[in-house]
Amino acid sequence: MASRGPTRALVLVLCSVQLVLLLAGVAVAGNFYQDVDVTWGGGNGKILSNGQLLTLSLDRSSGSGFQSKSQYLYGRFDMQIKLVPGNSAGTVATFYLSSQGSQHDEIDFEFLGNASGEPYTVHTNVYSQGKGDREQQFRMWFDPTKDFHTYSVLWNPTHIVFYVDGTPIREFRNREAATGVAFPRSQPMRVYASIWDAEDWATQGGRVKTDWSRAPFTAAYRGLAAAGCTSPDAAACVRSNGAWMSQELDGAAQDRLAAARRSYMIYDYCADAWRFPQGPPPECATK
Repeated sequence: MASRGPTRALVLVLCSVQLVLLLAGVAVAGNFYQDVDVTWGGGNGKILSNGQLLTLSLDRSSGSGFQSKSQYLYGRFDMQIKLVPGNSAGTVATFYLSSQGSQHDEIDFEFLGNASGEPYTVHTNVYSQGKGDREQQFRMWFDPTKDFHTYSVLWNPTHIVFYVDGTPIREFRNREAATGVAFPRSQPMRVYASIWDAEDWATQGGRVKTDWSRAPFTAAYRGLAAAGCTSPDAAACVRSNGAWMSQELDGAAQDRLAAARRSYMIYDYCADAWRFPQGPPPECATK
């Protein structure tokens, strides 16, 4: 009986620290057994290392994927990912948020594989009320297959920011009032990740196909950290005092964003005159 006191006290301290971090808007890494469900792929999705690691594999029979148990309306979401090594052509690994239905909202990181020695493409997109086609693509300044790197999404009523290892690479601002372009602001979303075959388009426009002799293709995930509003009441989430609700990019972060886009962005739908010969979509033109 005497040993229970310190143990209980330690648990209370740890819980208190976690609560403080969540209120401060710091995403706290959890445990995959507690936080997600492997929803498809059978044995191709595996939780390992006492819930600290999750691997998703793709073979001829199936890809695989998981989703968070909780839904969120606004928040900060971090995932550490080590992508498929070697010849990953034709494969797509993902980390994204999404609601459900034909009018769904979605915030995407997709990682498009490539032939051995060629760089991955990091593909981002934002859907609002079922409309996407807002792609921006990047190369990374590191090899994402050699080690784990952190990919993050900040989502609040003002903007959505995509980060890689803490560096902002894309900002999608809420310009709904000025442009009429819907912004994700009312549909709770779950966190998802998956790996699947997209050889018809993923690598060099589909010219390089999946080499199935190299299967299974495996991506590793760890450190899922989510700090967000889980209330089913959307109005309560809008009133949330979590730090993510008011987080903006300061001057230094804006400079890092601009530098990353100059150096690493390889495609921007806003600049695609072939797709938009009459001019870019309204959310692109508004400053």
